[in-house]
Amino acid sequence: MPNPDYTVERLPLMRQLVTDIGWIAKQSDPIIGLLEIDVTEARTRIQAHQAATGVRLSFTAFLVTCVAHAVNEHKHVHAARDWRGRLVIFGDVDVTTMIEIEADGRKTPVGHIIRAANRKTLQDIHDEIRAVQTAQTRSEAAAYVRQLVRIPRSVRRAMIRAMIRMPTLSKKMRGTVVVSAVGMFGKRGGWPVTLPSHSLNVVVGGIVQKPGVVDGQIAIRDYLNLTVAFDHRVVDGAPAARFAVRLQDMIETAYGLPGQ
Repeated sequence: MPNPDYTVERLPLMRQLVTDIGWIAKQSDPIIGLLEIDVTEARTRIQAHQAATGVRLSFTAFLVTCVAHAVNEHKHVHAARDWRGRLVIFGDVDVTTMIEIEADGRKTPVGHIIRAANRKTLQDIHDEIRAVQTAQTRSEAAAYVRQLVRIPRSVRRAMIRAMIRMPTLSKKMRGTVVVSAVGMFGKRGGWPVTLPSHSLNVVVGGIVQKPGVVDGQIAIRDYLNLTVAFDHRVVDGAPAARFAVRLQDMIETAYGLPGQ
């Protein structure tokens, strides 16, 4: 008989896998950076493109483009260690980004890997993200999650431990970089803090308006809170800092977006 004081729900399928991701992340030696990035120009161009074409370009696609192309210039930040302790530095940047799917009658996030994102345009990535959001793709993703969670946790984690020591297999199964758009669920500012499950995780926070200085004048600007998390076992501080500077520059100059 139902109890009026509380309800009981089944644990979402993806939540079971999230515990495995957290288990991986706890084994890292993290470097975490909190960035405040002016996205006024980027948002202005997205709005102008929508007014001209009727199509609103995905802000997530824009960020994935910037991350992928910044990593392409600083490839050590997405390297992986093999079982002998050597660094494997990939040419292609495979970006895992989270999307919501329908699974067991509820919305749950799953990862989609955008392969070789460093060799794709923003429009390519935008089109791929939109395609992933179709009903057919959501059904396929849900089926994959169901298959994976059927494996006992102890066996799953043994498989994960073996996989992350084989960089080419790890790249195939989980990509080389994570871009997670937490900020899409809220309109306020703030930096989400996470431990890196990969050599590089980029977590998108909120966007807030605040005064900024432009050409010596104070103006209201849009600022994005962005967290970058590196695994210090793979990435040194100097390459991490150079990557962060380049990523901020790309985002602030609206890299890849149509317009001036």
